[in-house]
Amino acid sequence: MKFNNISVFVEEDYAALSRRAAQIIMAKVESAPRVVLGLATGSTPVGTYEELIRLHKVADTDFSNVTTFNLDEYFPIKKESDQSYAYFMKKNLFDFINIPENQTNIPNGEAADYKKECIDYEARIAAAGGIDLQLLGIGNNGHIGFNEPADEFIANTHYVKLDDSTIKANARFFESESDVPRYSLTMGIKTIMSARNILLLVSGAGKAEIIHKTISGPITPKTPASILQLHPSVTIVADKDAASLLK
Repeated sequence: MKFNNISVFVEEDYAALSRRAAQIIMAKVESAPRVVLGLATGSTPVGTYEELIRLHKVADTDFSNVTTFNLDEYFPIKKESDQSYAYFMKKNLFDFINIPENQTNIPNGEAADYKKECIDYEARIAAAGGIDLQLLGIGNNGHIGFNEPADEFIANTHYVKLDDSTIKANARFFESESDVPRYSLTMGIKTIMSARNILLLVSGAGKAEIIHKTISGPITPKTPASILQLHPSVTIVADKDAASLLK
């Protein structure tokens, strides 16, 4: 399906979604070995990372020249914490492909000065030449990265208070809701929109309404993902349940 500039692939289920997404990413790596990838965390991309690992083993694809930048990180949080996104990326991808650790970038959840960390993160992205392909998930409230619904779009990497709905949604990864960090560092909307290509993954009936609003609703910071309507190269890979409201 095509919605203006947005191409939508509707897959039968989550496994098929993950295969399609991994094939798109792997094609970028194989065609441009020095590609700069923007990566995401959460439950949706896990299957994609598993498929990337499988394809890497089967085809021996070389990741040694790839550079990555993650969207966000809880703040404050220690890198060694099993709830940090630094830990998540190691256990779900980086430990299983041949990407040098110094070419992987994640906002520092232990930074002494979070304002400086945000400025430095933007500088590192710029120094790498910008992001070629940015992988995204989407929250039930329309957040991309941790850009929560707000009165205005925030441009660059910044410190943000997490929305109550995000805290509740992420509580499944913690022992209790009270353990979920209340703040994070996240790429801003301009940072995300500056990526040359965007790949958004959407799975499950619970995301059907928000992906419909993202594609067909008004562009508003109350639905942060709606800004993707203005990007020249967006691909959405959704399973049938998530795509059920798209016409």
